[in-house]
Amino acid sequence: MNEAGQGFGWLRRGWRNVREAGGVQLLGTFIVLVAALFIARFSWVLPDGSTPTPLTSEAERAFYDLRAYYAADLVEQDARVVLVVYTDQTLINARKRSPLDRGMLARALRNIDAMGAKAIGIDILFDQPQDEDEDLIAALRGMQTPVGVAYANLATNRDDIVYEQQQYLEAFQNELTGSKSRRASIRLDNTFGATRVWPGIVEGLPPLLGRALLADAGENAPTFETYEGAIDYRRPKFVDSPLFPSLQIDLFADPDPEVLPFLAEQIKGKYVLIGGDIVDYDRVETTFTSVNGEVPAGIAVHAEIISQMLDNRMLAPIPQWLLWAMAVLVVLTAALTALLEWPARRLAPFMVVLFAGFIGTPLALQLRDVDTYGLPAFGWLIGWIMAFTAVTSAARAAGAVQRNFAASALGKYIPRDIAQAIIDKPELLSLGGEKRAIFVLFSDLEGFTKMSHAIAPEMVAKLLNRYLEMLSQVVLDHGGVIDKFVGDAVVAFWGAPISRPDDGERAAKAGYALWQAGEAFRAEVAAMDAALPKIGKTRVGLHYGEAVIGNFGGATRIQYTALGDSMNTAARLESANKALESSIMASREFAEASGLGWWREMGRVVLRGRAKPVDLFEPAPEFPDADKATLSEACAHAAAGKRADAIRLAQAVADRHRDDSALRNLVKRMQDGDDGGTYVLG
Repeated sequence: MNEAGQGFGWLRRGWRNVREAGGVQLLGTFIVLVAALFIARFSWVLPDGSTPTPLTSEAERAFYDLRAYYAADLVEQDARVVLVVYTDQTLINARKRSPLDRGMLARALRNIDAMGAKAIGIDILFDQPQDEDEDLIAALRGMQTPVGVAYANLATNRDDIVYEQQQYLEAFQNELTGSKSRRASIRLDNTFGATRVWPGIVEGLPPLLGRALLADAGENAPTFETYEGAIDYRRPKFVDSPLFPSLQIDLFADPDPEVLPFLAEQIKGKYVLIGGDIVDYDRVETTFTSVNGEVPAGIAVHAEIISQMLDNRMLAPIPQWLLWAMAVLVVLTAALTALLEWPARRLAPFMVVLFAGFIGTPLALQLRDVDTYGLPAFGWLIGWIMAFTAVTSAARAAGAVQRNFAASALGKYIPRDIAQAIIDKPELLSLGGEKRAIFVLFSDLEGFTKMSHAIAPEMVAKLLNRYLEMLSQVVLDHGGVIDKFVGDAVVAFWGAPISRPDDGERAAKAGYALWQAGEAFRAEVAAMDAALPKIGKTRVGLHYGEAVIGNFGGATRIQYTALGDSMNTAARLESANKALESSIMASREFAEASGLGWWREMGRVVLRGRAKPVDLFEPAPEFPDADKATLSEACAHAAAGKRADAIRLAQAVADRHRDDSALRNLVKRMQDGDDGGTYVLG
């Protein structure tokens, strides 16, 4: 009994310290413990089941995307599903962009029908009349192969269809009654901006396209009849081999007789999905998009759903009671650890193992085909830290101990300079991330990828290190935080963890200096060896907006970084430079917040993959003030629908600066833009 009492002496001492902290401290500790339990259980969404939890929800999605990506099966090409697609080249050849050519589809369907496909799915909404509709209806009615025809309605696809379109779609599909062509829902779940899970089953809605095709082919998947869990995306084993075979629809619409046997071999006994694989049409962000940047066509997601059913890869759900049990266990282990009163040298390794367990457990479950969508991995980490800190604070009742803990623990998960700043002023860091307004910079080196394929790897490494060294120095000299390197791209931000009044000016000047450093690098490479392929200019995108700043990462590395739409906007501005024939482009938000007067207004565009227009500004410190004012007036006219006046003013400026390709591009955009002066980048 004595030995047992001595063994739990640490617990009695810790509890005594907590009690002696006082009533106010105890109440505060209890409130924090409840909050920690809440975060450990509801870090994805609030108890209502739909509202994302502030600060932690984005981090949870980032963790989920990472583990789903790296736990995904690496597979060879899945030939069970064949994609027959309209491509950008198809549209060019047909000289018709929207709606997609239905005459071509009718001809293709008649040919595919004779090739022995199991079932055909059409991921195209026939919601607007076309001259070829009678021919298409006749083709669909005459099909001997089961066909699932895309269906959507206002109740479930409000962003994709309006009332008049639904009326026409209903009338079109009513013409197919009595044939082997039937309605199939193409609705995908886009919760939190990406398709990670199967769409929910809605009463009165036709079956999902994949379910309909398998049923028509006699391959019912009963375990998936009510499945609403995660889509089990896979990755291709070989980089140059797509996950599903894809053939242009042109091949089937007007086939070469010599090619027909090959096409029939590709189609026989397969599920065929027909739709668009076009740059600006029906692209879907998936679980993998935040990791590899790829935004596949929606038809590819339907193909993944079909393959998941064919393989019976139904991910096992985690019971709600188990999620509550884990949340309680997390808070309990944090409280008991705090009562240990261990020195930092013993506590730190224990915490590393514990945190690795928190992060590694979801990955292990994912690898064992458990559905970890909604599993609060980041919430466990934050809940543990909150509970541990609360109990530690109450037990020690001294700020010096908390400071030592921050030095020994925080420094292991964030960069050293950031850790030092947090130790000096702990309130700067909100564990798990906090929403901050920051200035974001994205840069990319044009032509470096092409060069890397043409020279020795050792030289590629040498040049890349030199380039990143030059650009990093620019960012650091201007007081920025280097977020990450992505190949030859640099991502940086200003405004966190410490914000300064002149952050905007620093960021703007850094963007301009970054471009200048890129030009110096080009000259340096050219002087180094004339035989080296030419490198293009450094392109820079600048944006100001809110992002979630905090600690994110995996089991072996935690990174202080920024997440959010502002990062995406800056990246798209950088990418837009190519189409705009410019080198540096900033949003209005950035230009106005910078406090500098060197900007010239460069029109309004809708960036690729975005819906809201962005007003563009370009740094031009040596550009005449009178011409800047004229450009601003031209842009104002364009926004007011006075296209002729806008073009006249912009053309006058462009004529005075004939070597300025960005100005010529602005004039062309004003000519081709809509009545509100907006040009859609495609």
